[in-house]
Amino acid sequence: MAERAPLRILHCFRSPVGGIFRHVRDLVEEHRAAGHEVGILCDSSTGGAHEDRLFQSIEPQLSLGLTRIPLRRAIVPSDLMAIYRSYKHIKSLKPDILHGHGAKGGALARLIGSTLRVNKYRVARLYSPHGGSLHFDRSSLSGRIVLGLERFQEHFGDALVFVCDYERRTYEAKVGKPRTLTKVIYNGIKDAEFETIAADPSAPHFLYIGMLRDLKGPDVFIDAFARTERAVGYPLLALMVGDGPDRDRYEAMMAERGLGRRIEMKPAMPAREAFAQAKIVVVPSRAEAMPYIVLEALAAGKAVIASRVGGIPEVLGETSEALAVPGNAEDLARVMTQAVTTPGWKDRVMPKPEAFKAVFSASVMAREMLELYQDLLDPNPVAGHR
Repeated sequence: MAERAPLRILHCFRSPVGGIFRHVRDLVEEHRAAGHEVGILCDSSTGGAHEDRLFQSIEPQLSLGLTRIPLRRAIVPSDLMAIYRSYKHIKSLKPDILHGHGAKGGALARLIGSTLRVNKYRVARLYSPHGGSLHFDRSSLSGRIVLGLERFQEHFGDALVFVCDYERRTYEAKVGKPRTLTKVIYNGIKDAEFETIAADPSAPHFLYIGMLRDLKGPDVFIDAFARTERAVGYPLLALMVGDGPDRDRYEAMMAERGLGRRIEMKPAMPAREAFAQAKIVVVPSRAEAMPYIVLEALAAGKAVIASRVGGIPEVLGETSEALAVPGNAEDLARVMTQAVTTPGWKDRVMPKPEAFKAVFSASVMAREMLELYQDLLDPNPVAGHR
């Protein structure tokens, strides 16, 4: 049997923050270690010092380079120039795989990949929504436009990759039954991260870590924390880690409730560093696909409380006592109260480590993704032949 040729894989996405960036970094590291050539194309106007450090750490593995150009969240006239620049650059790289992540990255990968295909160039075009446009309401005008564009773009892709079954079901309900190949590949955590991180006994009871914007529920967390204090009858401590456009508003919200001394806010930092500073991780999101923070926290041996949104029930269990009604501070406080007042709550409610690792590891994710890439190309490409 002929040896498979190393693949040239280019990931396209907009903003280098959050779960999409983590997902791509893990794929880069795993596929580079397996001998493939990998590169990234993303926005140049978003991300901060934390993201710059992450790029510095991964750039040596990007044999196809790191390219950053301005990519706005909304569709704007400057997109035409960004598309043209992206096309010229991608054409020069001669990738086998163009994998778009998020709505803007998916549009770039499929449009440019299709243009290359018109010119008789062999390239597979993949799209992973990661929530994104699937958060739109189909009953609104903007939702009908965005979801209609998703449907139209199916003509220009070879595969849709979903990070959880919830995302697949949502796509089918809002966009329609896919007319192209689909596959569910769960996000995964690197083997090195499956190491327990114990917090000091005097550490804060609760940790919120993530973007400081309403979609992620920081306001719900603050409200639920105040309700939990009233329920237990004694002061508690919490830590909020992250950056975002609404930070000042959340600080004002804490001040109004007299919580400024009991909820500390810190800028974005590596998740495992934050895990060492608090006992229970709370994920109060109003909407998610498959948030990495839940997987990272469980891999680190932390107790997790989360909203019943997206693929989170697929991780914690559909009937888990750790799940709360999304956007409902009262219900979130109920779960938080149980967690701090019930002996043995964590051991009884959290998934078993062995079963969790067997499904949600980066090596499993990368292997399944690579198999999909190879299936979309020639079944057995000869080494050196393109």
